[in-house]
Amino acid sequence: MPQLLIKGISTNNICQISKQLIEELAELCECGTDNFTIDCIHSTSIFNGEIVESFPFIEVRWFERGIETRDRFAATIDKYVSTLNIPEYEVAFITYDEESYYLNGKRFS
Repeated sequence: MPQLLIKGISTNNICQISKQLIEELAELCECGTDNFTIDCIHSTSIFNGEIVESFPFIEVRWFERGIETRDRFAATIDKYVSTLNIPEYEVAFITYDEESYYLNGKRFS
């Protein structure tokens, strides 16, 4: 169920790394690759009254798996994003609470 929401990195670049990235992340999370989604968010960034390139940012939405797994997850993302020659980017984790998450109208917990 981990979701990766990505902005500021081209869709073509994400396509290049997506298969291997998700395979490695699925192994780390001990789940199938079909549990993952990647969404490339197209946005317009503005600074000082001008349109500028969006800063590369990856948001990971998931159920918490512990700091060790989170650190390894971020390192795995870095392993693949670094191949795209992106000098700087950020990753943030948003954690879902199982009691507040519903699947087909039924609470997940």
